[in-house]
Amino acid sequence: MGAFSPRGWRLVRLGGASEPRLGAIDPAAPAVVRELRERDPLTALRRGLARCAGDAVGEHVAEDPATLAPLPLLAPLVPPEIWAAGVTYERSRHARVEESASSADVYALVYDAERPELFLKDAGCRRTVGPNEAVAVRTESRWTVPEPELGLVLDEDGSIIAVTAGNDLTARDIEAENPLYLPQAKMFAACCAIGPAVLVPDDPSAPYAISVRTWNAEGALVNEDATSTAAMHRSFEELASWCVRENPVPAGSVLLTGTGVVPPDDVALAPGYLVEVEVEGIGILANPVRAA
Repeated sequence: MGAFSPRGWRLVRLGGASEPRLGAIDPAAPAVVRELRERDPLTALRRGLARCAGDAVGEHVAEDPATLAPLPLLAPLVPPEIWAAGVTYERSRHARVEESASSADVYALVYDAERPELFLKDAGCRRTVGPNEAVAVRTESRWTVPEPELGLVLDEDGSIIAVTAGNDLTARDIEAENPLYLPQAKMFAACCAIGPAVLVPDDPSAPYAISVRTWNAEGALVNEDATSTAAMHRSFEELASWCVRENPVPAGSVLLTGTGVVPPDDVALAPGYLVEVEVEGIGILANPVRAA
């Protein structure tokens, strides 16, 4: 990947001032961020970004439309909750079965079951960072990996307002030891990243190309891989409907839709590494790695 492809209006949050500011990006001018009067991301998304941009108070120009560098980016919204789906790609199902010999049936069965695997990743954004902030690895984990995913921004009824990019870090060795350890494998300090923007797609049904690149502390590329949401076993709408079923999910929450990328067994994140998740039309979510 690497080439940015506009797919609709995007929303970003900008730092560098006394309070966060919102910006809207026209797909026809992906390097220009129009600063909005509106300060609430959910309100701006519901009003319509093109409409909000018509009342812009200024402009900021990025050197790179994909990373929006060097603008002072924050997480594009602060979701009250972040949920995540698992085993939504065949590649993910196969990897989970291989790494969890004692409980392989758990992952094999959920892939074809009516009910998907869903779990709470974060609440109140206490474990979530934005672009260019450090994600973390658990000190007792020897095998933590990035999981590049598309995130759905949900309304309280489960309808999909917009999408973003996410990195659902996972301590695979902890999860493989026992599936009951899933919360500890998935939830720890800085275990999740979202951004750099929220996209309101012109065509919500079009698939998204997703890629991930990982560099070590010496700056060498240690892994690069890609997938597409076209390979998902479940639809976005199906996952969203299950997430809010008899479950009061606040508006503006994000549902990560699972990963179709599984790094080789000899690839594990460590402090000093750098991870880039790129989702078509959204941009590149870059995060250094530290210890949790």
